[in-house]
Amino acid sequence: MLTPSDKALVPFVSVDHMMQLIHHIGIEEALKGLADYIEADFRRWELFDKSPRVASHSPEGVIELMPTSDGEVYGFKYVNGHPKNTADGLQTVTAFGLLADVATGYPVLLSEMTMLTAMRTAATSALVARTLAPKGATTMAMIGNGAQSEFQSIAMKAIVGIDTVRLFDTDPKATAKCAANLAGSGLTVVSCASAQEAIEGAHILTTCTADKQYATILTDNMVGAGVHINAIGGDCPGKTELAPAILKRSDIFVEFPPQTRVEGEIQQLDADHPVTEFWEVLSGAKPGRTSQSQITLFDSVGFATEDFSALRYVRDRIEGTAYFHPLDLLADPDDPRDLFGMLQRSNG
Repeated sequence: MLTPSDKALVPFVSVDHMMQLIHHIGIEEALKGLADYIEADFRRWELFDKSPRVASHSPEGVIELMPTSDGEVYGFKYVNGHPKNTADGLQTVTAFGLLADVATGYPVLLSEMTMLTAMRTAATSALVARTLAPKGATTMAMIGNGAQSEFQSIAMKAIVGIDTVRLFDTDPKATAKCAANLAGSGLTVVSCASAQEAIEGAHILTTCTADKQYATILTDNMVGAGVHINAIGGDCPGKTELAPAILKRSDIFVEFPPQTRVEGEIQQLDADHPVTEFWEVLSGAKPGRTSQSQITLFDSVGFATEDFSALRYVRDRIEGTAYFHPLDLLADPDDPRDLFGMLQRSNG
């Protein structure tokens, strides 16, 4: 057995270490930190390689790769989406990701991303809501009370400043689970019997359901003027949550149009329907909310730069801590040309 050299070792953040790291920082502080990194990377949008994710669809779900690079660091995430998994006691979404040094190609971080994706999705939603939601927004309707619902609620509290969340799910057990998990969070939690009841008085409407189908979670007559819609559940071809009429009444903001037009709510609209890229709002190139009566809609499908930002955040926050394993991932022979000799010596 050969002892691996320092060049062979890559920091690996396990699920347990990720959870310890989040608790060490604090859940709300970690969400704020992630939002800062995501915003910083949206502000340097033009530096990034951008392409729609590489997806392999099946009747049961989808497996995707999400790569990007800023020219100095390369990153990718492996992620799946299988709505029926929960019936078998499995997660709908699992993920892991990697950062690598562009100059050498060497990985510099390998991390679980199931937990991290939940955090970065919530941080992105709250960052956008802070930018586009009506001033003084205090109440969010959370429609769909699955694995993402608590993260969304706490992120909106920490980053936007809401104090009330109104919950609805077609499965009352999911709502009860979410309400129990949010007890002690500082939010006023209201469990509702319908989506209509949940959105009453809400300034932010978040839809996050899992069915892989064209669904109408919100109908046109349910949505009044002046709200911000955070539509995050429609994220693959054939999977939407909003009535098309809502989209036509809204100003729509997206991450990366070529991906969102295939996977997002706007797959229901003409291919040239106008949308605004979120980075353009942050840069001042395009307006965001322009009136209190405007409906703003964030048609979010998740983009590779957000995962890149989240991995950067983790890379920076684990430095000098014990929240990672040094993983023997890279073969490092004494002579780079003698990989076979390394194999032979390992049997000595």
